[in-house]
Amino acid sequence: MRRAHGILGCCLALLLLPQLLPAARGSPHRLRRQPRPPGSRSGGLAAADAACKNRPLDLVFIVDSSRSVRPEEFEKVKIFLSKMIDTLDVGERTTRVAVMNYASTVKIEFPLRTYFDKASMKEAVSHIEPLSAGTMTGLAIQTAMDEVFTEEMGTRSATFNIPKVVIVVTDGRPQDQVQDVAEKARTAGIEIYAIGVDRADMQSLRIMASEPLDKHVFYVETYGVIEKLTSQFRDTFCAVDTCAPGRHDCDQICMRNNGSYVCDCYEGYTLNSDKKTCSPMDMCAPGRHDCAQVCLHNDGSYSCDCYEGYTLNADKKTCSAVDMCEPGRHDCEQVCVRDDLSYTCDCYQGYTLNTDKKTCSRAITSSLVTTEESCKCEAIAALQDSITSHLEALSTKLDEVSEKLEAYQGREQVV
Repeated sequence: MRRAHGILGCCLALLLLPQLLPAARGSPHRLRRQPRPPGSRSGGLAAADAACKNRPLDLVFIVDSSRSVRPEEFEKVKIFLSKMIDTLDVGERTTRVAVMNYASTVKIEFPLRTYFDKASMKEAVSHIEPLSAGTMTGLAIQTAMDEVFTEEMGTRSATFNIPKVVIVVTDGRPQDQVQDVAEKARTAGIEIYAIGVDRADMQSLRIMASEPLDKHVFYVETYGVIEKLTSQFRDTFCAVDTCAPGRHDCDQICMRNNGSYVCDCYEGYTLNSDKKTCSPMDMCAPGRHDCAQVCLHNDGSYSCDCYEGYTLNADKKTCSAVDMCEPGRHDCEQVCVRDDLSYTCDCYQGYTLNTDKKTCSRAITSSLVTTEESCKCEAIAALQDSITSHLEALSTKLDEVSEKLEAYQGREQVV
């Protein structure tokens, strides 16, 4: 009979326990090991992952590694962290993750700026070692505020409106002051989730967690089932992919924006006033290109060309003057003469340029001379005639003198 009364008393105590807990602002989620339905190992998770992506977060895990957490239990915590990372849309522009490890001291295993891919994060998590001794939860939250949630350590500025989230995992009662620190963190805009395991003090979890408590306080009986919480957090952080096909009306690029989306365009296009469609940008407008001479439109881009008489250099932007007298560039038959950016044709000595200004013909000697040359010739001819006339007159006189001299000599011989 006494044994029956004892059992009945225990049952009544268990029933009244939630009502006896002080300052209960909500009931935590409780998770017990449940048998896995056949074929349900990954189908539900895969379907959920395919249905949505988590909203961008700056997420910090704070894990208790005090002496009460046995080594094999801490390994379960690391498995939980890895599975949580798998459910997140990790990346520099999506969700950034940091991990802190605490006992009587606090260690930042890696801040938000260190890893932007899941493989590297999970590799770092696998090497975390427990610190043991002490449970300074308040110190851990304060360290998160002072040293992790800073722009230098990878937290994005308030202008990006990225939620700051902390998930605390502990199995004991804090050995320092938590309430004021947690309140300060919440006031600073940090959302706190508290996970209690086994012997965790539920009142401390409620004190540190954000409202509503039924959404932010979780409890599991053993570390063996903590990984089951990943599905609940996945649903909590899940956001509809507003840029999924059929959900937006962007012409070219859809960019998620805090639960909504904005449109953008490919390079070489500009967003129209309707903020949805795109038009090719005038890439040849002044200041948009770097062509030295001629800019040619090319389907949202451009290419460079040169004026006539110039050729495009190897940089595809600048131009150099062309040697118009280079073989193959001119059609002169004999001599090519450069003329700025063009050329003229000429002929070798003894040839004359034809009327087509390109070909040459051998020069023909002709009595045809210019007026000036003709005048010179006439003057010379007149001079020659004058000299000839004087020479003839002189010759006649010489003949007369010669005849007289002969006659005189003949008379002298007779005498």
